[in-house]
Amino acid sequence: MDATPAPSGIPDADGLPSAEVLACIRDIPLYQPSLARGRFPILEKPDIARGFPDNWMTPGLAAALESGEAEYVLSTGTNHARMQLIRPPYFLLRSYYRLWSEHPDLAHTWESGCRRVSLTTVLATEHVARVNARKHGTEPAAVPSLEDRRLDDRTLYLNLHLDPAEWSRADIARMLAEIRRVCAEHPKGDYHLDCSGYHLAHLVHRAQAFGLWNPEDFPRPASIVTAYEYTPANVRRYLADRFDVPVIDLFGSTELGYLFHSDRHGRYHPYLDRMGVELVPVAPGSGIHSLIVTSIRNPYMPLVRYRSGDCVRTADGSPDPDRITAFCGREKELLATPHGPVAHADVDDVVTATAPQVFLARLDVAAGGPAAAARLHYTTFDGRPLDADRASALASGLSALTGRPCTTAHAAHLPIGRSGKYPWLAAHDDPAAAPAAQPPQGGTA
Repeated sequence: MDATPAPSGIPDADGLPSAEVLACIRDIPLYQPSLARGRFPILEKPDIARGFPDNWMTPGLAAALESGEAEYVLSTGTNHARMQLIRPPYFLLRSYYRLWSEHPDLAHTWESGCRRVSLTTVLATEHVARVNARKHGTEPAAVPSLEDRRLDDRTLYLNLHLDPAEWSRADIARMLAEIRRVCAEHPKGDYHLDCSGYHLAHLVHRAQAFGLWNPEDFPRPASIVTAYEYTPANVRRYLADRFDVPVIDLFGSTELGYLFHSDRHGRYHPYLDRMGVELVPVAPGSGIHSLIVTSIRNPYMPLVRYRSGDCVRTADGSPDPDRITAFCGREKELLATPHGPVAHADVDDVVTATAPQVFLARLDVAAGGPAAAARLHYTTFDGRPLDADRASALASGLSALTGRPCTTAHAAHLPIGRSGKYPWLAAHDDPAAAPAAQPPQGGTA
């Protein structure tokens, strides 16, 4: 799909003719002004929430809600404020299962009946526990049991704590015991591991520290998927070096389902069933593009030109979705520089090229505009600070990228956000932006 509007005002896409979209939205109150004008502006998240649910209500939707074919849900709130949605039951799960069953590097574990173990934010675990408690007409337990954390008969969520860096030996032992229990349910002892890359790296790192990395304690997964958030290249390499199966990345959202997946070589491929995408530069001349999605995959909340909040880069910098090479972070987390906006992936490229030992990284930006100073706080896989040459090279690379004087500082620990995800960019007045650190390394203060 390109950004050229069809006569209806809805961008066309292969397999998604605008007539089909129009048939899905013609009775939805939210879209009536656009239908009358014949033009569809980009749909923002506040537009979805404004007047909800009346702005989406049609006789067909009311009947679906009454029958249980549609339901109200809340997004997990890990990337933005929790948002009310209407969708078929298990919409996101079915999207995941279909992709799992069709992906050439994953389908074998689907077909063999592998269970899915999910290791991601505690918010996701709590969401599953709330859904299960609601089914049973009870309140969620303060500490969800294993049964509370089963999304269905095939998926179990593991994490019970906000910060994976603070998992104790008992936490690691419990999660590994639950993985072994899942393995026992499969004839070959196989399982499928679904995770945030950061969380899996923490699990591996702490299992090694506690002497639990051997296959008897930590059975190796038969397939691995990273999803939920951007995985830095150093973390992806750390995982690839420790597991002998491809680490496949999925890209999607609660409201859209899954849109793209990587192959074993890291190349991304579209998965746009009843969807189309267009790319809009985040600023004039920028090679970073906002991902705009038109989707009728969810028949109860069809989204026309919806801004997902995600950013991408293409092979040639053009707004051609067929040339997407990287998902580079969230639009709300772009950093303004004299050279134009910089995304999480741009900073990660510099870190990866100069300091492969870096595990977590967070850029603390001072007030004062695009030329104000910045400091990269970082942790390493081995717990040691970078040597002086690497620290200097990293600071220089970041200065060149951002147009700011940059320094680096090693930290023993970087705090995780309240969402259970690691913010890569911190405002100068954010207390979490200044963890206990060694004196600045590299560059000038």
